[in-house]
Amino acid sequence: MAGASGYAGSEAARIIAGHPGLRLGALAAHSNAGQPVTALMPQLAGVPGLASEFTDLDPERLAAHDAVVLGLPHGASAELAEQLAATNPDLVIVDAGADFRLASAADWTRWYGSEHAGTWAYGLPELPVAQGGHQRERLAGQHHIAGPGCNASAVALGLAPVLAAGLVDPVALSAALPVGTSGAGRKPKPDMLFSEISGGARPYSIGGRHRHVPEILQSLRTAGAPETTSLSLTAILVPMSRGILAVCTGRSLPGTTTGALLEALNDAYGHEPFISVLEDGQMAATHPVVGSNMVQISAEADPDSGVSTVLVAIDNLVKGTAGAVVQCLNLALGLPETQGLPRIGLAP
Repeated sequence: MAGASGYAGSEAARIIAGHPGLRLGALAAHSNAGQPVTALMPQLAGVPGLASEFTDLDPERLAAHDAVVLGLPHGASAELAEQLAATNPDLVIVDAGADFRLASAADWTRWYGSEHAGTWAYGLPELPVAQGGHQRERLAGQHHIAGPGCNASAVALGLAPVLAAGLVDPVALSAALPVGTSGAGRKPKPDMLFSEISGGARPYSIGGRHRHVPEILQSLRTAGAPETTSLSLTAILVPMSRGILAVCTGRSLPGTTTGALLEALNDAYGHEPFISVLEDGQMAATHPVVGSNMVQISAEADPDSGVSTVLVAIDNLVKGTAGAVVQCLNLALGLPETQGLPRIGLAP
């Protein structure tokens, strides 16, 4: 693992440590090289065979493994990924960052401000594909996979089926997402101090400013939404360590009912091991999914306002990041897709 000391890396290490088909090798963390692993990741104390210290980001050492997970800041994965692939062409690489998610170079430059490194297979297995099937068919046996963004996963999974079914107008969609503080990463920041966060809520990205907007639109179009699809996304920091509750809304098209929304969601996800579509009257919430790779989805069409709402709850560190990475590793390596991934949350 490269970037193992951050939240995404440490969560992936936690999951892999309990995975019967995978074994943790080198844990690389440039700024923490030489530091004891359990000093930053005490949850891994006692794991058999765990590396005692973080190493530096040595491409040759990392490329000697069967697979490498990149948990680096956005824009930092591309150079190392190129070195790893050149050293070991058979190496499976899953990037938890954004470097390889977007197909459009123009979108990458606009939203991230650097040169586009290329596009890898997008690692959201459950995403419906307009041509039939799901994104997982594009991931089996892949050597290079781009892990999805946490907010992007929640919104895309909620909206894709109802747009494809023609139940919601794809123009002027809206999503408001209360998110846990771990989504901001492990690096200390003054505005993330307990006294700044506790007891309040603060938006940190309003309207169309969030970097996950082009990723979500790309996923929705993969699932069959038209090019005219548009989205306003507002992310709101709330005082919980984990979790995302995506509140996705759009104008109902004629004939849309709550039953029709739930039918479309069940048609898309009824056999998905990590997605639970709740019954009419139930509402998705973060507590039941925290610590798990599960997704809870609920939906309701309001006949008075003409607005449809889809709620999606995930753990941003598991299904939103590290769990998705391990799910992609399973598919790439030919292991059972669900192997080693928790399906039961920690509620309360």
